[in-house]
Amino acid sequence: MSVVMAARTTRAPMLTLAAVGVNWGGIAGLMPDIKAGIGASDAELGAALIAPAVGSMIALALAPRFGRALGNLALPLAGLGIALAVLTPLTASSPVTLAFALFFTGAAVALADMTANVRIAQLEARRRMHLQSVNHAAFSLAFGLTALGVAFARKAGYGPAEVLPVLSLLALGSVLIAWERVDLPPLDDPEDAARGAVPPLAVILLGGLILFSGFIGENATEAWSALHIERTLGGAPGEGSFGPAVLGLVMFAGRLGGQVAAARIGELRLILTSAVLGMIGAIVIAAAPTKLVVIVGVGVLGLGMAVIVPATNSIIGRMVSDEARPLAISRAWMAGLMGFFIGPSMMGGLAELWNLRVSFAVVALIVALIVPAVLVLTRQR
Repeated sequence: MSVVMAARTTRAPMLTLAAVGVNWGGIAGLMPDIKAGIGASDAELGAALIAPAVGSMIALALAPRFGRALGNLALPLAGLGIALAVLTPLTASSPVTLAFALFFTGAAVALADMTANVRIAQLEARRRMHLQSVNHAAFSLAFGLTALGVAFARKAGYGPAEVLPVLSLLALGSVLIAWERVDLPPLDDPEDAARGAVPPLAVILLGGLILFSGFIGENATEAWSALHIERTLGGAPGEGSFGPAVLGLVMFAGRLGGQVAAARIGELRLILTSAVLGMIGAIVIAAAPTKLVVIVGVGVLGLGMAVIVPATNSIIGRMVSDEARPLAISRAWMAGLMGFFIGPSMMGGLAELWNLRVSFAVVALIVALIVPAVLVLTRQR
């Protein structure tokens, strides 16, 4: 299936993931201003970034029930929450209030994210094609363009109060364009019922470990590369936002390529190659002597991290029954999204104790865990 056909098949979840990208791209690009605005230290910011993890865990636990209760309305209604979530940092005046704001952001965005990913996995099972990469490419494109726009807005003197309302309208527009109430076609797979209604624990745990490591590599770089460029290497205000922008745009290109590569070499080889690139990128960022080298490292890491999450989603979805698929993906993501939020918090704690170079070196070690985890997962038949 071509990239264009894959995008048409999954238009609704793809545009919902684009709205998710607008949210996180805006927050990542504005992070230096948000941090300065509330007067937070590295450790305080890291602690505040635990709050969206808690909100996400609650949302992911409820996501399968939410989907069953609302059926084909679940995706558009979850998407509407993103437009409100984008605005929550404006209510923060201290690290504590930022934590409360990001708690609701994490919950709303995770619910939409999970609902979209389950929908994609269900469509993959029916089309018997890899569809995840092109959808996550839409997230990365939205993330990268948003972070790039934020970089120019910050250089022009605009801050969160001016930027976030605009991003909220962009997210709302994406969700409204994505709105559809089309029922899934029936699944034509005689072996599906034999897989059982309960997903194997090993699939959830191993898939969760891969997602955990991948999300740490991705989101730790999203959240802290801007500060690394501006503080560690003396970049001017606004220059740091080019780090998250490059990450998002490179991941967009990598995921489009991953859509084609997955069909040719399979998800296993794709993940293994990508994990090695991710490790190299994190090491380059940690050791970088200049701002340009950091951005190159961010690009290499982004290319590596690009396909980890979508390819892992496809593997998990293929290994369980249609009935078990929402539960399997949501539970694996509960473990994985801990990395999405713990990663930035971990970076803050390590930066407080040592510096951001040490933080990115630890990211490289965590990304290395993907290699043994995916080898064991693919043997769980």
